[in-house]
Amino acid sequence: MSKLILWNMMTLDGRFEGGQPWDLSEFHPYAAIDGFQTFATEQLRVADALLFGRVTYAGMFAHWPNATGEIAEYMNSLPKYVFSRTMQTAEWRNTTVVNDDAAAFVAQLKQQGSQNVFVFGSAQLCATLLEAGLVDEVRVCLIPMVLGAGRPLFPDGMAKKHFHLLETVPLGHGCVVLRYGQG
Repeated sequence: MSKLILWNMMTLDGRFEGGQPWDLSEFHPYAAIDGFQTFATEQLRVADALLFGRVTYAGMFAHWPNATGEIAEYMNSLPKYVFSRTMQTAEWRNTTVVNDDAAAFVAQLKQQGSQNVFVFGSAQLCATLLEAGLVDEVRVCLIPMVLGAGRPLFPDGMAKKHFHLLETVPLGHGCVVLRYGQG
């Protein structure tokens, strides 16, 4: 059975996106250091699949198909599922569009796998899967900066969830990966 892991980069004030949709320019480059690249590659080596909401899929698709390197190889070759009520097809290689109930689909996907299934970005999808009790782990790369505006990773109105610390992984520039288990 696969573990479902939410993976995001987030600022100290809880933002995973800047003032505009898919605005990552102010803080993502800050974490683009050797330690981060190693951590990201190690995650992808033990992945069965990647999950995205429609907006995150569009941002990822704009970058990864033309990127090079080991991370790009994983991003392009792994099975990907994009959850959308409006998309019918996806152009990125190895991508399936899912218009059905995300929680039911992911529950079944977890049963079929043996490694990790990652949700990258995709705040709305993350909230849906957290509410359904399907998330096994939350990983956040905390970037030591305050944006002051932008989209929070966890929206207001979510039900209270408790997590316990599994591990901290210090990276360069003061960035830290925090791994939390649910419960």
